[in-house]
Amino acid sequence: MTKKLSLLLLPIILLLAACAPQAATPAPTPKPVTLRLMTHDSFEISEDVLNQFTTETGIAVQVLKSGDGGAALNQAILAKDNPLADVFYGVDNTFLSRALDNDIFVPYNSPELKNIPDNLKLDAQNRALPVDFGDVCLNYDKAYFANSPLNPPQSLEDLTDPAYANLTVVENPATSTPGLAFLLATIGHFGTDGYLQYWADLKANGVAVADGWEDAYWGQFSAASDGDRPIVVSYATSPAAEVFFAENPLDESPTAAVVGDGTCFRQIEFVGVLKGTKHPAEAHKLVDFMLGKTFQEDIPLNMWVYPANSTASLPDVFTKFSVIPQKPATVSPEDIKKHREAWLDEWTQTVLQ
Repeated sequence: MTKKLSLLLLPIILLLAACAPQAATPAPTPKPVTLRLMTHDSFEISEDVLNQFTTETGIAVQVLKSGDGGAALNQAILAKDNPLADVFYGVDNTFLSRALDNDIFVPYNSPELKNIPDNLKLDAQNRALPVDFGDVCLNYDKAYFANSPLNPPQSLEDLTDPAYANLTVVENPATSTPGLAFLLATIGHFGTDGYLQYWADLKANGVAVADGWEDAYWGQFSAASDGDRPIVVSYATSPAAEVFFAENPLDESPTAAVVGDGTCFRQIEFVGVLKGTKHPAEAHKLVDFMLGKTFQEDIPLNMWVYPANSTASLPDVFTKFSVIPQKPATVSPEDIKKHREAWLDEWTQTVLQ
């Protein structure tokens, strides 16, 4: 090829090279998302269940335990302008109004809501979605009453009978979640005009007050400790837990719950997507998973409450040894919001002073 021909062909060669398809630059692999789930210290779920969510979605979950339910909620509220997590689980109906008033959640209409009974849905905007429920009730020591002329208590009124003097231990509602729930049961049952007289009668009949559930149940309840109190404020599922955790197999529980009308208070726990999350789509998937059957069926034997999803199957120990109260006492979240602090002050002055 002559030099002159080479010079003539060079522009054509360069043009063809410019038009040739270029090798595509590989797109960067998206970084896997890790969601932070903020919750209370009592949150427990099987590791395999959370791993299943990650396997199905590619989304990892970091659980951020942040104290008891009230303390965790307070942290979420204080950090609402720069949220510490993406999803919050564990606010219950005794503190729900505080969460909603502080506007920490965004609405989300999960498709799983179709499987949750309407009586558990307390927020019409679906900012807080029901995950589970449990009933705070009186529990009693079966062996004590089997060896006593007394019948087990069947109502709240029974506890003020002199025959039951010095038999009951409750938790302080200012320092204990079940204590607050039981206080609300008495308000729902006796009304705002009658509950203080009931507590005055309990005090006169020798009721003991513990700071928390552990001290009341494991320290003073005769069925679970060396204590001498055969009646305690606990949960409707506690008899089932006694069977499940027994060292030797049991055919029946050593305890029973009092589940008559107006004797219990139902706690409902909720989950919500925190306003300000950088991963709203992924947060929605986690909420869907928490309301779905896999997560819901893992709840009972880990947290000893009932799943909110009506299609979830229950373990045998729940169906055999736990009873769901049909008519628990009720107090609306709005009334709890308006009067919680006043009720606690009045209770303290009546019972502790």
